[in-house]
Amino acid sequence: MTTPEAGRVETGPQIRGLSPIRDVLDNGVTILTKQTNTTPAITLHASLLAAGSTSDPAALAGLAHFVSRTIDRGTARHSGDEIAEELDGRGVSLSVSVGRHALSLVGTCLVEDFDAILSLLAEIVTTPTFPAVEVDRRRGEIVTMIRQDEDNPAAVATDGLMAMLYGPSHPYGRPIRGTLDTVERIDRAALQRFHGEHVAPDAMTLAIVGDIEPRRALDVASRAFGPWTATRLERPTWPPLSGAFGRRTRTIPMMNKSQTDIAYGFTSIARADPAYYAYSLMNNILGQYSLGGRLGDSIRERQGMAYYVSSALDANVIPGPLMIRAGVNPSNVERAIQSIDAELTALIASGPTAEEVAESKQYLIGSMPRTLETNAGIASFLQTIERFDLGLDYDVRMPALLRQVARDEVYEAARRAVDPSKAAIVVAGPYDGPLT
Repeated sequence: MTTPEAGRVETGPQIRGLSPIRDVLDNGVTILTKQTNTTPAITLHASLLAAGSTSDPAALAGLAHFVSRTIDRGTARHSGDEIAEELDGRGVSLSVSVGRHALSLVGTCLVEDFDAILSLLAEIVTTPTFPAVEVDRRRGEIVTMIRQDEDNPAAVATDGLMAMLYGPSHPYGRPIRGTLDTVERIDRAALQRFHGEHVAPDAMTLAIVGDIEPRRALDVASRAFGPWTATRLERPTWPPLSGAFGRRTRTIPMMNKSQTDIAYGFTSIARADPAYYAYSLMNNILGQYSLGGRLGDSIRERQGMAYYVSSALDANVIPGPLMIRAGVNPSNVERAIQSIDAELTALIASGPTAEEVAESKQYLIGSMPRTLETNAGIASFLQTIERFDLGLDYDVRMPALLRQVARDEVYEAARRAVDPSKAAIVVAGPYDGPLT
């Protein structure tokens, strides 16, 4: 067993902050541990970093999502019912989810159940059997989800914008759940093949946070995952992003709905880009949360045009979207888009005020401790610092990284990121008029 970074946190004369411990098993599984004593419980967060939707074959969009819905429905040793009974009997709810780049399994158990639950989690990750009866049952559930998405203007607008920004040949341009056609063609063999090709020890990170001594947590994790052998995965490559476009618009009429949803966005930057912190501040100034920022103040509060309006920056392993979303009355579609244009134009013309930058720094710095108040929050944070190689002392360094960003850097981020003449805009709902 190797421990290349176990406990080493370079933060000055004293170790401060979370001070998590990082170990790597001989097979490549990364273990992140943090002991807390707030409750007699332990959160387990396993992240499979090559099993997200970007690994879907183009012809089987939605395959990773299908895996996430079936991976816990049977292993080499236990049936799906036995797994459910074991979890329920110990009061554990196992949540399985998938994103663009990772499949995650998260659960919280009592200290006395830690060994048994971690052993069961290892079974689910390493030896799922994808029983045919469970595959058929979950297929029906996924089809229902897709049909619900197709009937939801917000989901239709968001998926439409991603397709416009990235194109159908890029994994980001395809819906995570796939389509009715691709889901019908996914069978047990496809699920097994995906698992064999994208779930491996060197692509897994396990965060263990709770009332347990780190050395014991590592020992139990070593017994559970140490015997796992699988082919090491090659680092994924991504198709190049399309070049810069002019303004693009699309309307998707859904005339039986009462609300129209707007998705307005751009491709932005990767998380590793040095400009990330300037972009983060710029996005917060725009309206990271629906009741704040320039967009919320103008469109929702002063003009009363939107049921909600917010912006979100998804800087990921590759350049992700910066997306503005709004829900409006159909009669306000054109005015709302014009107002978004106006706010972005003003921001790139004059930049943010010094007060906006200072308040955004204060907000983002102050919000981080709140995300670390629970074991689950800490575990999610540890997965983030591992995925983006931020360092074990990131919670200590992050405030300084934000404080050192100058107003001019935020201004430059706005000029680079949110030019309305280069925006992609999708409107879905009871609206079929022209867009400018």
